[in-house]
Amino acid sequence: MRDVLSRILPWWESGRTFGLATVVETFRSAPRPPGASMAVLDGQAEGSVSGGCVEGAVYELAGEVVASGTPVLQRYGVSDDDAFAVGLTCGGILDVFVEPVSKETFPELGGIAASVRGHEPVAVATVLSGPGRAGARRVVWPDRSSGSLGSVRLDEAVDDDARGMLAQGLTGVRRYGAHGERRLDELAVFVHSFAPPPRMLVFGAIDFAAAVARIGKFLGYHVVVCDARPVFATARRFPEADEVVVRWPHDYLATAAVDERTVICVLTHDPKFDVPLLEVALRTPAGYVGAMGSRRTHADRLERLRRAGLTRQELARLRSPIGLDLGARTPEETAVSIAAELIQLRWGGSGRPLTGGSGRIHGEAP
Repeated sequence: MRDVLSRILPWWESGRTFGLATVVETFRSAPRPPGASMAVLDGQAEGSVSGGCVEGAVYELAGEVVASGTPVLQRYGVSDDDAFAVGLTCGGILDVFVEPVSKETFPELGGIAASVRGHEPVAVATVLSGPGRAGARRVVWPDRSSGSLGSVRLDEAVDDDARGMLAQGLTGVRRYGAHGERRLDELAVFVHSFAPPPRMLVFGAIDFAAAVARIGKFLGYHVVVCDARPVFATARRFPEADEVVVRWPHDYLATAAVDERTVICVLTHDPKFDVPLLEVALRTPAGYVGAMGSRRTHADRLERLRRAGLTRQELARLRSPIGLDLGARTPEETAVSIAAELIQLRWGGSGRPLTGGSGRIHGEAP
């Protein structure tokens, strides 16, 4: 929905009613993840729920939902009789929630859009099925909530879970009893997290860093480039970066916001920069710490870090030489190899060619 939010907000502001279809749960090799959305208004469609497989059927259903005013939870999978009928030829299954959206049915949409624009974390919890009213909605921020799902106890239970999911950037279905009982599961609630973009911290203002910043931005990261040398760390040299910082890398990282979604790329391959930087980086909760350099440089770096007091467990977090083995040579090719490793770690891929493999292409998220 983040992808279509700016395009559908004028529809909402105009006071018109449109259909909003959102993927809420997937099974097997589904083409798009929970949270993928498509909005429909008067012959226009924005976004996608399946990459093309069931878009036509969802478009028709959205029109029916707008006409009836009643939300619908619809499952799409492979047709038993004809795999090219309304279904997913990839073999996956999608649960799609289609609802009518207007200022009356979704008054919080403007506030959600403002939070997304301002990089303020916000989660939207919607009742999908079970006891209660399908489409009932509660909006949860880290410090406040708005709306109700039907009962105070249910709201409190969902608030706790939504804030936990928001902290991790997770989107998905949670199940409760009618009054928030965690031992029951007859009521399904979809929690859609709009967390700020994860951060990619790139250290070393070199040509490889420029390529990594470009591909990091393409993948949706908030990209920061940091180097101690002001002649190299300039916005002109790194136009794709969200921030360019002139500081000693280890000093900057010691005060930077780092969480489990943060990516740290150390591209300096100079001991006076990268050893003190990695001392800090490997003791943060960052989900990825990679360092550029040859195998000889890596061996020397490890020895220096051992002498600095890093433990075996801390050193085991370091991915060096950085990236997957793609045979990359140019800065752009190296950036692709780093991006490939990040994607592999996010989704648990093998890193091997799909040709000659077997089984599902899209596995469950690790």
